[in-house]
Amino acid sequence: MPGRIAIVTDSTASLPAELAEARGITVVPLQVVIGGTSYDEGAEGATPDAISAALKQWTPVSTSRPTPARMLEAYRALAASGAKKILSIHLSADMSGTFESAQLAAKDSPVPVTAVDTRQVGIGTGFAVLTAADVLDEGGSVEQAAAAALVRSAGTTSLFYVDTLEHIRRGGRMTAAAAILGSALAVKPLLRIDDGRIEPFEKVRTAAKALARLEELAVEAAGDQQVEVAVAHLASAERAAMLQEHLSRRLAANLGERPISCGELGAVLGAHVGPGMVAVCVSPVL
Repeated sequence: MPGRIAIVTDSTASLPAELAEARGITVVPLQVVIGGTSYDEGAEGATPDAISAALKQWTPVSTSRPTPARMLEAYRALAASGAKKILSIHLSADMSGTFESAQLAAKDSPVPVTAVDTRQVGIGTGFAVLTAADVLDEGGSVEQAAAAALVRSAGTTSLFYVDTLEHIRRGGRMTAAAAILGSALAVKPLLRIDDGRIEPFEKVRTAAKALARLEELAVEAAGDQQVEVAVAHLASAERAAMLQEHLSRRLAANLGERPISCGELGAVLGAHVGPGMVAVCVSPVL
């Protein structure tokens, strides 16, 4: 815990458990409700496979933020273990009440808490968290780490393809009008995170063309910068692996020795995009 400063994030940041543990990052889970039963997001609770199966069967699925009490529990545990300050970094406040829970819990925390809204989701938030951890490892302050996290997230491009906008519409993460427009004429929608919100970006005619366009957009986002890239999917491993392979080749100069990660999206985010989703996140290295 460098400088006795602890980092907290939430499960949507998509950090592998072993990586979070190695970096000393506390992860607070969001909850997923499947058919009336609530589970913590994670390997021992709501998994991508469980979400995918439920959505395919049109079983009712919803998600909920950690309560302020759950966040406060994490803050108190860190304070008890010696933390003097806490940096709490979370997904976009426009997508979840998690950031609000962090703010409310901070008022009762036994040590000062700085809460950060990354305006990102998924590994876009995860990259910001890891950047903050790097700053703290180098002896930086909470304020410097928070600022670096925001710079990293602001420079990150998050794009994704979905088979249908219906799951996003049902979850309230997109207006009905935007969902209807995006689904018109049976087109395949590409979406992006724009200032913390899911926004329709482009429409193409087929899934194959959508994935090819996703690849082109990722290359454009990288430009001539050094970047980290992550590919995620829900019940679409073959498509994701193909995208990973193509980008690894085309962005070799941008990546250096950094591999492109590829894995299944967490249950909370998966609940809102549905099976068949493929996403790519391109984040410049600071």
